[in-house]
Amino acid sequence: MELESKIEGLLFYKGEDVSIKKLSELLNVDEQQIEQSLIKLEQSLNGRGLVLVRKDNSVLLGVASDLSPLIESIRKEEITHELSKASLETLSIILYRNAISRSEIDYIRGVNSSFILRNLLVRGLIEKVVDANDSRKVLYRPTFETLSYMGVSSVEGLPNYEKIKNELEKVINQNENNE
Repeated sequence: MELESKIEGLLFYKGEDVSIKKLSELLNVDEQQIEQSLIKLEQSLNGRGLVLVRKDNSVLLGVASDLSPLIESIRKEEITHELSKASLETLSIILYRNAISRSEIDYIRGVNSSFILRNLLVRGLIEKVVDANDSRKVLYRPTFETLSYMGVSSVEGLPNYEKIKNELEKVINQNENNE
């Protein structure tokens, strides 16, 4: 499989921006090879529904600008509909953990949560923050508006907060011990 195809698959799977350095580490090639393959990937995506978006030293897959009107109408529709069971489940995990990585959410749920996280971000129910312990890691946490809407002044005011938080901690710790 060509390197640009591997990059495309990896970016699709991640669903978020990835640094060129990280791509180099994950694919076990130097950054120059990544850059060359990104140029090929950009060319192969030309005229298709996806584009390669670059910002600083990171890249991600985005939607072609020609699809903006369609995407905007879908986005508006998503925002006006009720949250799905999967979205509520993900939001609950974020609420009870208060700050959690996507990989931890994926482990708890047993499925990739990228699309749901994007939907919750678009709705303003959660926000991304940089992990204070590891600046390379992004955490998701509830917004002030979400807490306010739920009628609690902090996550500790959620029903059965300590019990559920501890159960989530056990699941995550079990995953870390298995790695």
